[in-house]
Amino acid sequence: MTSDGRTLRRIAVVTGGNRGIGLEICRQLARHGGIRVVLASRDGKKGKVAADKLRGEGLEVEDHKLDVTSDNSIKTLAGWMADTYKRCDILVNNAGILADPRGSRVLDSKVETWRDTLETNLFGPLRLIRSLAPLMIRNSYGRIVNVASGQGQLSDMGAGTPAYRVSKTALNALTRTLAAELNGSGVLVNSMCPGWVKTDMGGSSAPRTVEQGADTAVWLATLPDGGPNGGFFRDRKPIAW
Repeated sequence: MTSDGRTLRRIAVVTGGNRGIGLEICRQLARHGGIRVVLASRDGKKGKVAADKLRGEGLEVEDHKLDVTSDNSIKTLAGWMADTYKRCDILVNNAGILADPRGSRVLDSKVETWRDTLETNLFGPLRLIRSLAPLMIRNSYGRIVNVASGQGQLSDMGAGTPAYRVSKTALNALTRTLAAELNGSGVLVNSMCPGWVKTDMGGSSAPRTVEQGADTAVWLATLPDGGPNGGFFRDRKPIAW
């Protein structure tokens, strides 16, 4: 609520928003009420198609082209957010890749695979946070949600997909570090695991729907003041790091 009694509309940025879990996060946030969603995607045409679909459902969504591996692309988004809205209230770092070949192991993996994976899954969120968190801090309000994975849990670490696993473990470390640094600022930072979801990445054998996969991210993105900070969640419940 603003000082003159008007309801404050929150502005949310969701990366990788054109399909799968990202698209469903956009949908659920826009349905939440009082939130305008910026659907960010690397492919601008696909982003527009996805946003048009949500707008056709009567939801308040706009699309913006974004390559999370590009400093210039992120700078453009941050400048546009500052000029257009003068705020960013919610950032969901959902964009990610699984570049490990099937059956990949550390000893036969390629360094290029690690570089590409970390560039998107870790440095992408880091770049976005560095660019958009200052808008949150300035307004004493923000919710940052990093979409991680159970494959990044140190407590249950196993073999296979090593670059992806390590990138998600590192993303969780970023969550913990940033949450501690921003403690008391009004900005809450958390990680979540969507589980094994039926998406292009998860495959058709996955047991969970995109609706189920998106739910915890939306919950964390809309936490009340004083909500959890620096946690790792699945199905709205804390899980081990």
